[in-house]
Amino acid sequence: MSTTTKRDYYEVLGVARTASGAELKTAFRKLAIQYHPDKNPGSKEAEERFKECSEAYAILSDPEKRANYDRFGHAGATGFPEGFPFAGNINDIFGDIFGEMFGGGRRRGSNVNRGADLRYNLELSFEEAAFGTETRLRVPRPVACDACGGSGSASRSSTTCPACRGSGQQRFQQGFFAVARTCARCGGAGTVIADPCPRCDGEGRLAGEKELLLKVPAGLDDGARVRLPGEGEAGERGGQAGDLYVVIHVRPHAIFKRDDQNVLLELPISFTQAALGADIDVPTLDGKVKLKIPAATQTGRVFRLREKGIPSPNGYRRGDQLVAVRVETPAKLTREQRELLERFAEVSGEEQHPQARGFFDKVRELFG
Repeated sequence: MSTTTKRDYYEVLGVARTASGAELKTAFRKLAIQYHPDKNPGSKEAEERFKECSEAYAILSDPEKRANYDRFGHAGATGFPEGFPFAGNINDIFGDIFGEMFGGGRRRGSNVNRGADLRYNLELSFEEAAFGTETRLRVPRPVACDACGGSGSASRSSTTCPACRGSGQQRFQQGFFAVARTCARCGGAGTVIADPCPRCDGEGRLAGEKELLLKVPAGLDDGARVRLPGEGEAGERGGQAGDLYVVIHVRPHAIFKRDDQNVLLELPISFTQAALGADIDVPTLDGKVKLKIPAATQTGRVFRLREKGIPSPNGYRRGDQLVAVRVETPAKLTREQRELLERFAEVSGEEQHPQARGFFDKVRELFG
């Protein structure tokens, strides 16, 4: 399936672009049951639809991949082989969805006790986002209990769950399907604790805070996310820690605006500078540079300053700065200035204003 023919992933799952993780999961579960090859033997169309909705869910259920897809479309959703959406074990990607549907399920040692992912909003100046920076974050989060080493057990030991025999699941036969559900006794961990740690009540974690040094790469735009693996909440009873997602918020600049990797600047110049030409000092992110304004420059003309824009986060060529000229009309005139302008208007006529002359010629053609 080529990227030129792929449908929008949100359209494939039939959800809004603001859909939550739970809504994505529900939509995919319904489609996966409908189009699964086991329920549609020999149907090529059902097979393709199953692959399509599986690929869509695999991307949108991953926060980092979803962010890349929202920003870059299918070009940003990389990492899956052409024509087949699964990378790695199917249960690792879809977790308990396929476990409940087809009996695949989670196994002991999986991420059943994994800590939650966290979000941290980081505000940066325009320049910090452009060139990158280092900053320290203080992140409140559950941390591993030091009394039990995060195990949840006072003796730091556990035994195999007798209900599921360590699998973390209990299986039930329901007609055609063998359904696997999370073990109610151990919560899917596969082990049980006889002597819960008194400090953390057997959870294996406590409320805490950690200070992190974050190196923000150059070129990130407003809304970009930086993923710090393992810096989220500590897992329960020794489970894997979640990830920390740092969301970048860029403060507006007083004079610059951003368009992808380019910097936009509106430059006011006087009537005489526009008419006669001038060399003007123009501010950039690197300091002032000279810009030659040719004679007879009109409002709206755009000048390009090569590689004076935003560095690319991928290490490619730096963007440009685009300078749009705006010719200012004097707000107050002295008597001498007014007389000179009236004399100028008298001697210039229409020949000195080709754009205006062309406009009024068209008006006369339309209205006579």
